[in-house]
Amino acid sequence: MTALATRIARPLHWRGLIADVLLAGLLIGPLAAPFLQAWGLIIPRTISGIIYTMGMFVCPQPAQGLALYDEQIMAVCMRCYGTVLGLLLTRLLYAASAGAGRGWLPRYGLRALPIFAALIFAYAAEFAGQVAGLWDFNNWLVTAAGLLTGTGLGLMFHPILHGQAAPICRRA
Repeated sequence: MTALATRIARPLHWRGLIADVLLAGLLIGPLAAPFLQAWGLIIPRTISGIIYTMGMFVCPQPAQGLALYDEQIMAVCMRCYGTVLGLLLTRLLYAASAGAGRGWLPRYGLRALPIFAALIFAYAAEFAGQVAGLWDFNNWLVTAAGLLTGTGLGLMFHPILHGQAAPICRRA
């Protein structure tokens, strides 16, 4: 009974719960869209249309998505999905360590901002190199850039969203 009472007394962090639900939607949505589109029924196709529309607003190259089923592509490119995968990896790492590791960036205050900026700049640098014609679109390269960006975002924001760290602006 004591363990149950201790468990109930633990505060629920709504920000973290909302962030986890949104992350689950970001992971499942782009993958589900091609299957829902190919289903043929009106309700799944409508949901798929909503997912593709959202993908067009957040992804700079939604037409570069992977073909998953019946020539239907993902709702976002692999750069964007790599970012979501980086967020997932850091969320799993955060859940395993309960935010106790040394890699979580809010722990270092404003000194972490250059590291954070370098990690998230991988997305922009890769995209700029592609637009400038330095290289063509390559799913492996864009996924790696997205993973770096997602890792940077996760290392900075998971402790803040899950209530383990104060935002950097309060520490300075």
